[in-house]
Amino acid sequence: MKKVIVMAIALMASTMTFAKSDAIKLITKSKDYAEAVQLVKQHLNELADNAEKAEAYNHLVELAMNKVSNETGTMTENQMAVQMGTGKVKPYDTLGLANAICDAIENAIECNKYDQLPNAKGKVKPQFEKNAARLWAVRSHLVNIGQEAARKGDNASVLKFWGMFTDSAADPYFAAMDKTPEKEYAGQVAFFAGRYAFDAKDMARANRYFEIAKKDPTQKQDAENFQLYAMRSNLKNHADSLAFVDQLKQMYAAEPENEVIVDAINGMYEGLDKKAQNEFLDQHLAKYPNSFTALANKGLMAVNANNAEEGAMWLRKAAAAKPDNAVVFTYLGACLSVQAANENDAAKSKELYKQAIEAFDKAKELDPNKQVANWGYNRYQAYYGLYGADDPKTKAAEADK
Repeated sequence: MKKVIVMAIALMASTMTFAKSDAIKLITKSKDYAEAVQLVKQHLNELADNAEKAEAYNHLVELAMNKVSNETGTMTENQMAVQMGTGKVKPYDTLGLANAICDAIENAIECNKYDQLPNAKGKVKPQFEKNAARLWAVRSHLVNIGQEAARKGDNASVLKFWGMFTDSAADPYFAAMDKTPEKEYAGQVAFFAGRYAFDAKDMARANRYFEIAKKDPTQKQDAENFQLYAMRSNLKNHADSLAFVDQLKQMYAAEPENEVIVDAINGMYEGLDKKAQNEFLDQHLAKYPNSFTALANKGLMAVNANNAEEGAMWLRKAAAAKPDNAVVFTYLGACLSVQAANENDAAKSKELYKQAIEAFDKAKELDPNKQVANWGYNRYQAYYGLYGADDPKTKAAEADK
């Protein structure tokens, strides 16, 4: 009798353990993705435990992947048709494929959230981790379809597809996946996802994608420059500007040798506090005396203060630190020309003009079409000051101005 009772209790416990809620039965019965999504939203709190919630979201993954399988299957058939020369190419739903991949990834991540939590027995027994490999295998379609959407001007789709491609790579759910094959282009996708997020006025996403892009050495500078531009564009008042300076200081503390950040801090101080600007540059140069950005900006500060001698001093150092910058050589030449014009000693004046011409000629060599540095007129004036109006060298410089 006792044995019968024990067996009955065991049977009852087994029945209780495996009995599914009406809500999960209703959800998993649905074969339509949109309908199933609504059912999950409506009945999520009625599901028995975390295991059922994971099962519900996994059902959404399966429905989305049905669409993915159908469209990729058609693509494979088309490739075979072309190879076989049958010409029987079928149309397929490109946007539908990308949207389904996004849906599958989004729901798989949500599924995993519950799958990693204790079930009704208090144990963690993940059932759906296998989805990660399936989804990872089709993610690359988001890049190509996003590119096609960009050509068509469908900015919302570009942001959705490239954003999901970038977000999913950073999600812990896909931590075990091999990211090597996409290493060459993932940073670029993140950078452009950030730009599209900025255009959509979604600064939180823009900053997230720029931060990811900055991890790629080939995208780091572009991502930093655009991120800082995006942050500056949102400044509405003096308080915003001060808060932005604080953000820049935090970035500087993490990367004190980052020239982009140094230039950004200098630019903000220029409009807020000249004294603080000068102190910042001096402090930076005390640690990094060959910082091109700091040297060049010290020179430009002197130029703006009409101090040609000091400007030339700093700009010489900047030119030595970065001898391929036409703008610096143009400003250096201008400072030397001003000194030459103001010099009463004829021999010293002549020497300064020679140095100015040397700087201008270097600017011309670096930027012959004046795309970044307008050296033409100032160079002509230096030649005029040294050789006079009628000298062939002056005439040639005049033709270049």
